[in-house]
Amino acid sequence: MYYLDSDKKKEFFSTYGEGEKDTGSPEAQVAMFSYRIAHLTEHLKKNRKDFHTQRALIKLVGKRRKLLDYLKAKEISRYRDVVAKLGLRR
Repeated sequence: MYYLDSDKKKEFFSTYGEGEKDTGSPEAQVAMFSYRIAHLTEHLKKNRKDFHTQRALIKLVGKRRKLLDYLKAKEISRYRDVVAKLGLRR
C-alpha cells in the first residue's frame, strides 16, 4: 500500500487548509511536505546508501523552507499557527 493515498491527502487538506479541495494553501502544502519528509527520513535510517532518496529529501526540505519563508513574510500569524500545529520548531 502506498503511504500517501488520496484519503490521507484529503485529511491533510481538510485539517490544514480551507477544505478537502484546498490543495494550494501554504499550510496544507507544508503539512504534506512534513509528512513526506518524516517518511523519507525513516526510509533513510534503514537505507543509508540510498542517495537518490537523500537528494529528494533535501529538495523537499528546501521546498518546505521556501513555503514557510513565504508564509512568514505574508502573514506571520498563519506561519506561527502552522509551525505550532506541526511542531516544526523547538
